[in-house]
This record gives sequence, structure tokens and C-alpha cells, in this order.
Amino acid sequence: MESLKALLFDGQGAQEVGMGKDLYEADPHVRHLYEEAERLLGIPLRSVSFSGPAEALTETVIAQPALFVHGFALFTLLQNRLPAFRFSAVAGLSLGELTAHAAAGTFSYSDGLRLVKERALAIQRAAEESPGSMVALVGADRKVADAIAREAQVDVANYNAPGQIVLSGSRRGLALVPELASRRGVRKVIPLEVSGAFHSRLMRKAAEELQAFLEDFPLEIPRVPVYSNFLGRPVREPAEIRRSLAAQIEGSVQWEDCMRGMLDCGVRQFVELGPRPVLLGLLRRIEPRAAGIALATLEDLQSHEHELVEG
Repeated sequence: MESLKALLFDGQGAQEVGMGKDLYEADPHVRHLYEEAERLLGIPLRSVSFSGPAEALTETVIAQPALFVHGFALFTLLQNRLPAFRFSAVAGLSLGELTAHAAAGTFSYSDGLRLVKERALAIQRAAEESPGSMVALVGADRKVADAIAREAQVDVANYNAPGQIVLSGSRRGLALVPELASRRGVRKVIPLEVSGAFHSRLMRKAAEELQAFLEDFPLEIPRVPVYSNFLGRPVREPAEIRRSLAAQIEGSVQWEDCMRGMLDCGVRQFVELGPRPVLLGLLRRIEPRAAGIALATLEDLQSHEHELVEG
């Protein structure tokens, strides 16, 4: 019997110079996606995605559209080249949740571009007004991470997987984290190369701006369950989707809960669409026996055709 499959879309700092170039050159549908994105967004997305510079791909207003378009391009190619492929659920980390909703039919690709643009601009404004950063705690459980965040007066940005939790907040607060973590036996504290304190209280204004934008934003009931970062479970009704997408910007990403929810519902094959297989690494921390396929290039899709259709 064919196992249930889920699609995973990354959206938090996994950009690669050259991502999408082979897809663009191979398929006219993908070319249309990039051309439409440039027309609607007014940014040189092809030039930056395909040729860099790498620094430009770390800027929020470039990075978020680049990841959205690349993820949706992979999804489009997968659907067009393997029409027999079926998936039962979708999820996306941070910005990737928007790509997941587009894949599930919650909104159109063009409306998704408008939403991504609004989200990126709101986050960039908040980051400029309230500068901050993020660090990863390696080897900390939830209880320890929560205690460190309270003492440093920062927030837990991501509950990614056992032993992989991310904190976010002011630079002053994050400067206290290594000592606090050392006292509690946390193995390592890794500063992240990000342009702001994402998923923290410093993003409150951005969350409020996105909530206002979403009030009149057209949404449909998704064709398959879409797992919410903020709630850690599927969302279905448009009103709940609006609330959760806005709250996600300021709130903690409950990624481990999303993955456990999919596993509990019988998903046995996970397909990650993005520049690097970040999410499959987290999945294997959660459930080492879970089967995963990473698709970043046309070659990946071609080499995994049989597994994708028959797995």
C-alpha cells in the first residue's frame, strides 16, 4: 500500500546562490513563475537568485520572495512532471508556511507573492526599528530553553526538534545566553546569521501590520491539511488561517509539534522542497525512522521519480 506523503517547505535562512537556475532553464512554467514574481514585486529576483551576490540573499525583502518562488517552482515542476504524485499534508517553516498554503490552494501564486512582499516589508521595518538577532541552543530541552529565555528576557523563536531550539531577541539579552546556557549544561550556543529577531516580541509591530493586511486577503479552505507554525496543528478555516499567519511572525514556531502531528496521522514519507535539506535533518532528530527525500534541483527530481510515485 502506498504510504501517506507530506511536503515540507523551508523558509528560514537556507538560501543558495544559483538556486532555481536549472529549473528556470528547463521548464517554461517555471520561467513564467519567475517573470511574474519580478513583475509583481519589482525586484531582480532571477539575477540575485541565480548569480548573487550572496549578501543580497540575506536581505529580508529579497530572501523571503526568493525562497517562496523557488519552493513553489519545485512544487510546480513536481506536479507537472509526475502527475501521479499525491500528497496528504503540507507544512513550511516560517516563511515556508506561505509556500505550503500556496501548494494547498489556500491562495493563488500571485496572491501569495503579494502576501510575501507585505510580510517581508513589515518584518524589515520592525527589524530596523528594533534591532536584534537569534541564537541556536544545541542540546537544550524545552524546559531549559524556556528558563534561559526568561532570564535573558528574550523569546523562544523555534522549537525545532529535540536538542535544537532557537532563541530570538535583543542583542543585549542574547549576550547573556552563553553564560546562562553553560550553567545549565547546554552543549553549544550558535549565533545565527540573520537580519533581525524573528519570531520574538520585537516583531510585534510587523505581526500587527500583517494582521491588518490579511483582513481582506482572499483565502480558500486548503485542499489538504496545512500545519500551522504558531499552533503546531492543521488549520482549515480562513479566519483561523489569518490569525495564525499573523501570530506566527511574533510567536514561537512549533515545528516539532507539526512533525509529530503528521507522524501521528500516518505520514511516512516526507518530501522537502528547498535549497538545502534542513527540515529533513530536524525530522530525523524527531523520528529517526522517518523516510525523507530532498528536492533542490531538477536532477534531484529526476533521480527520485520512482520513490516519489511508488513510495
